[in-house]
Amino acid sequence: MALFAKKANQPALTKQERARRRLLSSALKKPETLMIQYDNADGGYDPDKVEEMRDQYGENVITRKTQDSLLHRAWDAFVNPFTVVLFALAAISFVTDVVVPAQGQKDPLAVIIVMSMVIISGLLRFIQEIRSGNAAEKLGEMVATTAAVMRREDEDSDDAEQVEIPLDEIVVGDVVRLAAGDIIPADIRIMRAKDLFISQSSLTGESEPVEKFAAEAVGKFTNPLDLNNLAFMGSTVVSGSATAIVIAVGDDTALGEIAGRLQEKTPPTSFEKGISSVSWVLIRFMLVMVPFVLLVNGFTKGDWLQAFLFALSVAVGMTPEMLPMIVSANLAKGAVSMSRRKVIVKELNSIQNLGAMDILCTDKTGTLTQDKIILEYHLDIRGNDDDRVLRHAFLNSYYQTGLKNLMDISIIERTRELGVIEREDEYTKIDEIPFDFARRRMSVVVTDSKGKTQMITKGAIEEMIAISSFADIDGKIEPMTDEIRRGVLETCGDYNSDGLRVLGVAQKTNPSPAGAFSVADESDMVLIGYLAFLDPPKESAAAAISALHECGVSVMVLTGDNDAVTRSVCKQVGLNAENILLGADVEAMADDELKQAVERTHVFAKLSPNQKARVVATLRENGHTVGYMGDGINDAAAMRASDVGISVDTAVDIAKESANIILLEKDLMVLERGVLEGRKIYANIIKYIKMTASSNFGNMFSVLVASAFLPFLPMLPLHLLLLNLIYDLACIAIPWDNVDREYLRVPRKWDASSISKFMIWLGPTSSVFDITTYALMYFVVCPMVVGGQLYHQLTDPAAQALFVSVFQAGWFVESMWSQTLVIHMIRTPKLPFVQSRASAPVTLLTAVGIAVLTVIPFTPIGAAIGLAALPTIYFAWLGGTVLLYMVLATVFKKIFVHRYGELL
Repeated sequence: MALFAKKANQPALTKQERARRRLLSSALKKPETLMIQYDNADGGYDPDKVEEMRDQYGENVITRKTQDSLLHRAWDAFVNPFTVVLFALAAISFVTDVVVPAQGQKDPLAVIIVMSMVIISGLLRFIQEIRSGNAAEKLGEMVATTAAVMRREDEDSDDAEQVEIPLDEIVVGDVVRLAAGDIIPADIRIMRAKDLFISQSSLTGESEPVEKFAAEAVGKFTNPLDLNNLAFMGSTVVSGSATAIVIAVGDDTALGEIAGRLQEKTPPTSFEKGISSVSWVLIRFMLVMVPFVLLVNGFTKGDWLQAFLFALSVAVGMTPEMLPMIVSANLAKGAVSMSRRKVIVKELNSIQNLGAMDILCTDKTGTLTQDKIILEYHLDIRGNDDDRVLRHAFLNSYYQTGLKNLMDISIIERTRELGVIEREDEYTKIDEIPFDFARRRMSVVVTDSKGKTQMITKGAIEEMIAISSFADIDGKIEPMTDEIRRGVLETCGDYNSDGLRVLGVAQKTNPSPAGAFSVADESDMVLIGYLAFLDPPKESAAAAISALHECGVSVMVLTGDNDAVTRSVCKQVGLNAENILLGADVEAMADDELKQAVERTHVFAKLSPNQKARVVATLRENGHTVGYMGDGINDAAAMRASDVGISVDTAVDIAKESANIILLEKDLMVLERGVLEGRKIYANIIKYIKMTASSNFGNMFSVLVASAFLPFLPMLPLHLLLLNLIYDLACIAIPWDNVDREYLRVPRKWDASSISKFMIWLGPTSSVFDITTYALMYFVVCPMVVGGQLYHQLTDPAAQALFVSVFQAGWFVESMWSQTLVIHMIRTPKLPFVQSRASAPVTLLTAVGIAVLTVIPFTPIGAAIGLAALPTIYFAWLGGTVLLYMVLATVFKKIFVHRYGELL
């Protein structure tokens, strides 16, 4: 929607929309009419009238949102679906280990560990929330200055006087005076202007200053930014002077609306949605499994307290307890890696959003282009390269005494680069006629060492044609005919359509005597050619866009600049610019129309800040993960609306405050590397979630089967917790795991349903061999230890206890082997150890985890927790079981990939 625009399906006009209408209306009226309308016919308000206008239209202060209390922000940071799971785990651990410990000894270690996870994850979010509130404050600080206003001391004063007052004291209807260097104090209507040029790039993105006039507008307009007799708060006066009347103040201004957008609560990002959905999947599985395990054990064993404690341990096992640590370690590792590539990560979560991004919206200037003006062509009348034209342009730019603009600098640099003028001191300046915005040209008079005097003029092509009576055609001076004039304008029009800005160059030999030069001498000149300037594309832009495209990221351009320049640059860097939507087009579209338009359009031009934000929000509503890269105030709202806001170190403070990621180099190629890093992080997080959730689900499924058929618990609650702890410690190295190159080629988004499918498909594969292990332990291994009898045949309590201890030790060890080796099976769709190898840290830690847990039953620690030493024959059976499990897991992995398209 346009700046100040009314949202769809909102019939009541907001205060800002009423201000927008006032602005549009004021642009169509004469200054005298406006003075009467705002009851300021005397040219200045007295104090009573100031208060009256302030009461009616509000203060000239950008409202800063009232900060939530620390308690409220702490609640938001610590209470969410995922931390609810962690709090539940802490409560479970508190009951099982402290209130009614299964072994009679209180052990609060598990509670401390889980609560530490809650505190760390909550603190990270709490700190980020506090930092994100700084953006609107930065915007308000931008305009903390004074303004020159016409005021009267009291109602009886005859004359108004110019006074300097703080900006917050300005009211609607005030008459303000502007001069070069001033910041526009409010949204105003120009009433008188002299050579007034204003830089409003912060609001529109246009790099060139815009000339403003006092004349009333003619026609129908919907966007105040399109009108050349309005100026807006926060923009700056580049040159000239003006008198204006204030139409909108404070929150009703363009800047105020942007500040309001920045204070709105940002929608959940792709990462936040993903974590939340995963949490709810785990909660739903827990709510189903835990009561079921409780009932089965309660009815089959008769010991409801033991059944309750075991069910709670099952809940612990169903949840990936180390997920906060794995996520934080992944994100921190990614931040360090990206910092080496000159990318500063302000918010860790944004790294994963960068990997999930499938659309990157970016401005044009400085991202696709070099953000500088270069002289692309110096041409004669027929369009051929001509050093003579460049030499004359150099003399004009070099010898002028005024401030040299970017085009003058580029002319001088190009001339020296080509060596067109060997010695600058062979010319002497005689006089000059300075540039002014009415003539749109400037002239210098020089003489060379041979005594030849020339007036050289350069300026806007239309002005140059108007003062030229002749044209230099192939070295011959010809009268300026209509045919030549049309040819020149057509040639320049072609360059303009390609995004180049064209200036004309003319000269006249032996003009008036020295000291007598005036504007009148800029006549009967000879047009010798023209200069074409361009903000050229970066050399890396096309390659970076191509690289991002290969990674599945589409690049869209959202700029406030004009469509001709935008189209030219986009073509040069390989972007499809055939279909360009302008801000006026976006403004006229309903939300449903825009949803369709953004899917077939890659380039948007002449957009206001809110239109940029609307396009970004619409893309997100269509299901895309959107990144936005910008460096101006006009980009801040769009950055806030995106999944990941990207800015540069040289950006304005408000843009950097609104960004999640800051580049030390404004280069898309750096972003491509960041995208790949984000996908690596996602891959390793999802590996942990899927392998742990599916493995734990398989174990719990096995527990359910064992509970139904065994006369004793297959594993004590303490065994389950220890198994999970050692397994989770083995997973600590996952952030440093390798990721298959093929996996990084497309954007990756969170899909909780995929986790559910994965758990259901891959989890029971381990249960198959858990059940065979039950049978092996119950009918073969345990009877060997107790003299050949089955459990129900034993009458000696000591023999029964030994039978149970050996059984539990056997499943304890087998569970760790299968649960840990599955890390290597699930981490890649390829054949593990052969086609895709885990990183050295992962291989080492998993091996250590298996070794430690295998040894525990043979140690005093094992005996203390109720585990007995296993006979040697057990390990032969274990080897066969693990081998068959790996084969079955590989088969089901292939079936899963064939059915659902991908493993992770």
